[in-house]
Amino acid sequence: MAHEANESRLCLSRRAFLLASGTAAGVVLVTGIPGLVNAALQTATYPRQKVGQLSSLKLDAPQFIQYPWKDPYSMAMLVKLGVTAGGGVGPQRDVVAFSTLCTHMGGPLQGTYKERHKVLGPCPFHLTTFDLTRHGMVVAGQATESLPQIWLEVQGDDIYAAGVMGLIYGYHANLAAKA
Repeated sequence: MAHEANESRLCLSRRAFLLASGTAAGVVLVTGIPGLVNAALQTATYPRQKVGQLSSLKLDAPQFIQYPWKDPYSMAMLVKLGVTAGGGVGPQRDVVAFSTLCTHMGGPLQGTYKERHKVLGPCPFHLTTFDLTRHGMVVAGQATESLPQIWLEVQGDDIYAAGVMGLIYGYHANLAAKA
């Protein structure tokens, strides 16, 4: 009986082990790996470029823009969602822009906007779908990174692109200005 009592004191319950492991992992992530916590929040600034006008946007009718560069990897979509969105601009904070290349393998997302759910996708390669109301967060599929969101600013009726939040597929470092 005494042996059983000592053994139970030495054993760690599964719940206690998982709680201790989770706490330790959190401490390592927050303090042990410099830059990891801020990596997802990095925004690259680029020259401000006019990309549209609030008055010309129709609800759930995407407009395609080239930003931040004039090349195939810089295709983005500007859309008025009709619901408040993370990073949205305009009176209802419902105008957003995102890269149209899937973050998993660069699959083309043009023409995949689903107005009912305010998502972009599924990607034709591996079916990843992104929530445009939540900063392009992955809803389903193989991608592990949110869709790069174009930072928008409004001046009067004009909409300007001023930066990109996240890595654009095809660039290992678009968070630094392209030479």
